[in-house]
Amino acid sequence: MSSSPPPETAERVLLVEDDDLMRRSFGSALERYGYRVRTASDGLEGLERFREEGFDLLILDVMLPGLDGIGLCRRVRETSLVPVLMMSARGDGLDVVAGLEAGADDYVVKPVDTYVLVARIRSLLRRATYPRPAAAPGTEQAPPTDPGVLEFGDLRIDMGGMVVTVGGAPVALTPTELKVLLEFAAEPGIVLDRHALLRNVWDYGWDADTRVVDLCVQRLRKKIGRDRIETVRGFGYKLRR
Repeated sequence: MSSSPPPETAERVLLVEDDDLMRRSFGSALERYGYRVRTASDGLEGLERFREEGFDLLILDVMLPGLDGIGLCRRVRETSLVPVLMMSARGDGLDVVAGLEAGADDYVVKPVDTYVLVARIRSLLRRATYPRPAAAPGTEQAPPTDPGVLEFGDLRIDMGGMVVTVGGAPVALTPTELKVLLEFAAEPGIVLDRHALLRNVWDYGWDADTRVVDLCVQRLRKKIGRDRIETVRGFGYKLRR
């Protein structure tokens, strides 16, 4: 552990990992980078910590005893839009797809270098703080100044409060989903390829896995309407005007 603890203003990270050595190693490394880290060794303990304490980001291993990372992510998404990073020991895509479908924002495949993990964390935290996402259902949000509203049929984006509504009903988007929607809204009718979205939203290079884009778009379609985002085969996606 670091000689001096991170300040109270540092971002709070919950790391749920059942491997003792890996949990201690990642926890110590993240504290050296200035994060306040709490850990849990299984999914049920992680869910309890999440419900009792406030966190800025969750790191969940897929294979956990009691309640696995996929199930834990689904439980978290029932009440929170907090950024979620999944860790998988398999690179065959099964865990990746399952984690992203459950509501995770990103994933890494173990073993992972600390600097890669920290880079992913920083990217997720940037998305969570700017632009500010719409509040989850049942939470209050301070009235914003309104620099403008974007409308696409019954889809309405309040650019001041970063509030998204469909047919007048508020839609709770994760920070990543909101960032993707804003990329489309900035250029309606224009095809955005997956690699451009990876660069602009996930801060990835050209060699990254585009499945994170496809799964995020799928989740976004479920929330704003399946026909709102059109697939242009061989190229990418575009937002219908």
